[in-house]
Amino acid sequence: MNFRQTRFGRFGVCGAIICTLAFGNISSSTTAHAQSYVSESAGRIERIQVDGAQRIEPETIIAYMDVRPGDPMTQENLDRALKSLFGTGLFADVVLRRDTGGVLVVTVKENPIIYKIAFEGNEEIEDDELRAEVQLRPRQVFTQARVKSDVSRLYQIYRRKGRFAANIEPKIIQLDQNRVNLVFEIDDGPITTIESIRFVGNKRFSDSSLRSEIASKEYAWYRFLSESDRYDPDKLEFDKELLRRFYLKEGYVDFELVSAVAELSPERDKFFVTFTMNEGERFKIDDINISSQLPGFDTSLLKEDIKIEKGDWYNSDEIQESIDNMTTTLENNQFPFVSIRSKIKRHREGNVVDIMFDIRETQRLFVERININGNLRTEDRVIRRKLTLVEGDPFVNSKLAQSKKNIQDLNYFEKMDVQTRPGSAPDKRVVDVDVSEKSTGEFSIGAGFSTSEGPLADIRLTERNFLGKGQQFQVATTFAGERTEIDFGFTEPYFMGRDLAAGVDLFHVTRDFQDESSFDQKRTGGGVRLGYPLSLYWRQLLSYRLEENEITDIQDDASLFIQDQEGKRITSAIAQRLTYDARDSKIFPTDGLLGWFETELAGVGGDAQYVSARTGASYFYPITEKVIFNILGEGGAITDYGDEELQINERFFLGGATLRGFETSGVGPRDLRSDDSLGGEYFYRSTVELTFPVGLPEELGFSGHLFSDAGSLYEVKDDPRLSIADENSIRVSVGTGLSWRSPLGPLRADFAFPVAEEDYDDKEIFRFNFGTRF
Repeated sequence: MNFRQTRFGRFGVCGAIICTLAFGNISSSTTAHAQSYVSESAGRIERIQVDGAQRIEPETIIAYMDVRPGDPMTQENLDRALKSLFGTGLFADVVLRRDTGGVLVVTVKENPIIYKIAFEGNEEIEDDELRAEVQLRPRQVFTQARVKSDVSRLYQIYRRKGRFAANIEPKIIQLDQNRVNLVFEIDDGPITTIESIRFVGNKRFSDSSLRSEIASKEYAWYRFLSESDRYDPDKLEFDKELLRRFYLKEGYVDFELVSAVAELSPERDKFFVTFTMNEGERFKIDDINISSQLPGFDTSLLKEDIKIEKGDWYNSDEIQESIDNMTTTLENNQFPFVSIRSKIKRHREGNVVDIMFDIRETQRLFVERININGNLRTEDRVIRRKLTLVEGDPFVNSKLAQSKKNIQDLNYFEKMDVQTRPGSAPDKRVVDVDVSEKSTGEFSIGAGFSTSEGPLADIRLTERNFLGKGQQFQVATTFAGERTEIDFGFTEPYFMGRDLAAGVDLFHVTRDFQDESSFDQKRTGGGVRLGYPLSLYWRQLLSYRLEENEITDIQDDASLFIQDQEGKRITSAIAQRLTYDARDSKIFPTDGLLGWFETELAGVGGDAQYVSARTGASYFYPITEKVIFNILGEGGAITDYGDEELQINERFFLGGATLRGFETSGVGPRDLRSDDSLGGEYFYRSTVELTFPVGLPEELGFSGHLFSDAGSLYEVKDDPRLSIADENSIRVSVGTGLSWRSPLGPLRADFAFPVAEEDYDDKEIFRFNFGTRF
């Protein structure tokens, strides 16, 4: 060890001795002490004398030695005693020597006690995170072996953060009473990025195509909010699997990844990654068969589940989808214990394969126990109610996969894994659900701009897992150029211990409709709701709403139709909404169908008396993996009954986001004298849209859109005082758009051009929306 005098202000110690640790092997030098002072013909040990002990009692040291008075004073016994003392980790040095009268003198130098542990120079990782990783603690015995182990642990943290150039140097500050302060002096170093990703042996696909398929990315300035360009050994292993899946999906049955090598630059600030592969030949499917050993089952029922056809290129994803579909069909036909494997027979002369789906009964397995680990805040029952398997059920893989998806959809956990292991008997399985919780509360302040509402600001407090019970509440305030809104909502997703989502809402909203219809609107009220599933995809929602509507600030030259409705009106309404949702994602869907049918009856008390209904569907279809086709259709109707006529705020309006190419409320019945939009009693609309990549790196989040919107809004009661234009003719627009999933929120700009319109419609060529929370 090299010692130097210095001042160390962090601990308030002046003139302390700082020792830079050099890790090495001390056993050989200490053993030499025993050999220097003891001869082979030394006789027996009459007494043991301990010198140098400070904290440790001499009797304790003698007990550690494994030799006693009366034992022969041989080199073998003393070597054993020496190793025993060093094995305790309590001593920095030990010397054994023989004194007159058969006295064995043991001189020890105790390892110091750690007084404080500190970290210096670390700017990128907090002290608390580093302290949680090291195993040494204050008031523990200091040993070089433990320090070396902790240094290795700290390096692992920095490498996980992508900082392979970090340097960590442990030092000790010697204090009085055989105490030391342990200091880890750290140089964080720069982030170690991936400079290049190269492929060797790829003939069918370019390097750029293969780079788009893996998780690791080359360094680029626009990835400053991402960690995809940081080297991670685990991510490299995942990349190998992604490449294998890609080639098997494209029909390369014999694909082989020879190696994946990451080379660190001499400056330790960048990696060069090279994948070496053998693509093999591409195969088509020549024949498809099903082999079943299930008694009494007609395999023709499974043919519709097979997603591949003769003549198609081999596609492992479609084969796996076929297996999943067949497994579900078999489960629905009372065959829960089955195994389906796809067997491939290659015919290399024609580069074709035969596919055999081999169906066999498997051992009957049952769920013995379900363990949930890692949920420090979330209650067990919140997770268990999302499981489609319970103890004692038949163990079915499809239900296990659905359970995993249900837990992921909660969005309570940063990491979630479901594993199975053998139970107490051969026919039993234990399910382990391991979760790592994340913050579910959010306080957000937002800003944005909308063509229909102008500049907007948003303040929102949300908790999606209140007190770990899965309850949700939200308090939100929105201020916009055309709207001010205050909302409070609370939802209990499992009301009375059942799968019933009960909630209550309170709101106060003011809207500026001066540009569209020459009035302002105020709405204040609340409601209750109850939702429940009817099946895997169907869900029913029942609700009641009580609110006060006020039509105010009507312009002097507004339509008489609107002026007649000035004042307050109480609405008491019951409603229902039936939803079918089979989309693959509720946030960014690429496949599946969403359908809805809702009705509302006003007149259960209050002033308003009307019946309304609307229904629609939106279907997503992936033409390719990144080109998505969407078609949407919706229609609605409303009519009054009794003595109260419909007010303008109860009618339908069309335009803006619901019919691009036309302004908000730009389509439908209009008073030509005041140019006020009056709303309609019937509407229909449709959208056909194609979403596609624009050639930029996928992680930037840009997408292009081509679309056509169509629709109409019509029907208002005649009034001889007014000059009403009311045509049920269809309006059509075509356009293109660009969207960006920016780090600060979604952004979309659309250019739409009407191709079928009426002269009195209000048109809008450009539409822009931007919103964010931070």
